[in-house]
Amino acid sequence: MNHHASIGNTARIWPAERRDQRRTANLLSGQGGDEEDADPVWVTVLLADSQPAVRYRVRSALENVSGIAVIGEAATANATIAETFRHRPDVLIIDPQLGESATVDVISRVSRVAPETRVLVLSAADDDTAVRSAIQAGARGYLVKGADLDQVIRGVQVVAAGEAIVGKAIAVRFSALLRSALGPEPYPFPQLTTREREVLDRIAAGKSNAAIARDLALAQKTISNRVSAVFGKLGVADRAQAIVLARDAGLGRG
Repeated sequence: MNHHASIGNTARIWPAERRDQRRTANLLSGQGGDEEDADPVWVTVLLADSQPAVRYRVRSALENVSGIAVIGEAATANATIAETFRHRPDVLIIDPQLGESATVDVISRVSRVAPETRVLVLSAADDDTAVRSAIQAGARGYLVKGADLDQVIRGVQVVAAGEAIVGKAIAVRFSALLRSALGPEPYPFPQLTTREREVLDRIAAGKSNAAIARDLALAQKTISNRVSAVFGKLGVADRAQAIVLARDAGLGRG
């Protein structure tokens, strides 16, 4: 398949209602006939990028793939929102830099005007902040510009199927990025105050009351009172039980 084919190969475009009817018919039909005569289940794509050369490159590749139809292009954030609302594409491929609006704002607005549209970011940046922001805003995929066109095609197919995809350079740190994007895990013992948590964290690390008092610059009597309060709230009888409970919850291992 020639992924650098001329843009003259026009895509087959279906209005939203007719496209949905055709998809349903294709999925439910069990009738025979030559496979090449059957209409494919089309995935519609909108391209949003401020650089015409990038749009041309991606469009040329996608239009050479059976079952993918590029139904429009946009060069600005406002045009992206308008075209998304108009066409309701299955996938929006978006550039992080669209001039008057940040990408995360556009992704968030897309989710409001066309919640069924899935977003695939195609960016020149692969820094953690950019990836995390896009994921938090609702992007289903993140690829770096310059990626092999086969990967872009695969990205469209994966995102359209409701799954997620990231570029190879991002994949090695994606788990940490995802955890960061989703926010910190809740503290395992919400019944404790902030000061009591400081004490429990140090108990889990095996520190004595005297060491904890030095760490927190407090009197040992104050620490002793807090330790007793922690034991009561956790329902443990002694320090050994508190350490086991806290370490089972992931504390004291840093």
